[in-house]
Amino acid sequence: MTEQRALPPSARRVQDALAAAGLDCVVRELADSTRSAAEAAAALGCTVAEIAKSLVFRGAESDRPVLVIASGSNRVDEKRAGELIGERLARADADFVRQSTGFAIGGVAPLGHRVAPAVLVDEDLLAFDQVWAAAGTPFSVFAITPADLVRVSGGRVARVRP
Repeated sequence: MTEQRALPPSARRVQDALAAAGLDCVVRELADSTRSAAEAAAALGCTVAEIAKSLVFRGAESDRPVLVIASGSNRVDEKRAGELIGERLARADADFVRQSTGFAIGGVAPLGHRVAPAVLVDEDLLAFDQVWAAAGTPFSVFAITPADLVRVSGGRVARVRP
């Protein structure tokens, strides 16, 4: 039996959130960085489109966090996403991301945030049997079905690309 290395605290928080949601997804620590969708796809041997990237924005009026979980191959149409949320979106700086999610940019998970965000899930992710998401660090990921991703994130499925 191989000994599994302890997960870093941020990745452990994601693993615990997955378990609390009733999912048996396993957070994996990789040797290669998964900071970008392209890096994650290369490290996992999947397509960039199968990466569920978590992008955090700030509601321009409310200052609330907005999470867009997009296919790694898609660019997010911020205007469209803002219309779906009901307010204009602004860029979130690294401090805002860390304070609202508890994660650093490059490792933002789609669940387990300090402040519950408004969430949109890219409809293009539903084309896959499984997608990969960040798990709290730039080296940790987990596989999840798109249906479970929508459920645990509390997200609304929508077209978020231009």
